[in-house]
Amino acid sequence: MSDTLELLKDLIRRPSVTPEDAGCQDMLIERLSKQGFKSERLDFADTRNIWLRRGDVKPLLTFLGHTDVVPPGPLEAWQSPPFEPTLRDGKLFGRGAADMKGSIAAFVTALERFLADHPEHRGSIAIMLTSDEEGIATDGVVKVIDVLERRNEKIDWCLVGEPSSDKQIGDVIRVGRRGSLCAKMTVHGIQGHVAYPDIAENPIHTLAPALKELTEEVWDRGNRFFPPTSLQVSNINGGTGAENIIPGEVEVQFNLRFCTELDEDTIKRRVHAILDKHKLNYSLQWRLSGNPFLTSQGELIEAAHAAVTKVTGRETLDDTGGGTSDGRFIAPTGAQVIELGPVNESIHKVNENIDLEDLEVLSQIYETMLIELLVK
Repeated sequence: MSDTLELLKDLIRRPSVTPEDAGCQDMLIERLSKQGFKSERLDFADTRNIWLRRGDVKPLLTFLGHTDVVPPGPLEAWQSPPFEPTLRDGKLFGRGAADMKGSIAAFVTALERFLADHPEHRGSIAIMLTSDEEGIATDGVVKVIDVLERRNEKIDWCLVGEPSSDKQIGDVIRVGRRGSLCAKMTVHGIQGHVAYPDIAENPIHTLAPALKELTEEVWDRGNRFFPPTSLQVSNINGGTGAENIIPGEVEVQFNLRFCTELDEDTIKRRVHAILDKHKLNYSLQWRLSGNPFLTSQGELIEAAHAAVTKVTGRETLDDTGGGTSDGRFIAPTGAQVIELGPVNESIHKVNENIDLEDLEVLSQIYETMLIELLVK
């Protein structure tokens, strides 16, 4: 079996559910130290982070990944145990196969082949790994970047191994992501008996018109890189469970996935204006998960397009769809950031898997990108 497949199987065997790393990073440190990478532990709270760098000159190409995975879900729904890598029908099954231990394995073997052929390449190479991507992402890449920024250690190009591909490996490259702004709102009323609404105030009733307006608001019309901003309600909780009590409050959670046409402050101002217009008695907590980012052009995109075409013979599409990624913490430093990884059809599902041929092709694409950026 190939080096990439064997490495991926070793990673899958380690049950690194967020924020656990389960020894993945230590194993990779040992392997990459043989290639001249110097490792630096940057752990915060219960999150494991590693910064591996080879060379100290510019330009700096960084591979960004996460060793943590989402929980496997109901074990009985898996055809094979989620942390026992299993070959079946030309695919490797296991939690993290596509998101994103497959990319990490492809990073490493691409680097090993590249360095064997080009030990005197220009620039520097780094790998940044965290065990806090699938969680709330407060002690992972965001804090590692703070450390690098304080010492003015700048990334020029960042290749994120998130599963960007749609139908075929390399058919989509994520060149940006929408921002994500979360809100938790409590609307206050007056609890009472349902038979005496005149001496109570039902917060669900007062909320309803405002919520309708929020969900129907045209926040923007998007642009050539991003779809329009969307507000989605994720949770509504209210009531005591009794059928004869008007609740005293109702809690609503909603999220806005916003594009570069808007910013955090503008969204907050417009939301508050709608709520205040309906004279709600409310409290509102905001959490910015990340601002939108975009790499619309540059050497990194050019190298990715060239590599996909050379390895697969196909053209690739630049896209900004999907959720958020740790690239949102890198882009504000001025780095070019793209995401290129496996097909995303099975991610976060039971029986997550990666096609064996795709795994090898991905490693070849990464190697070709290294040549495009650091040799030519």
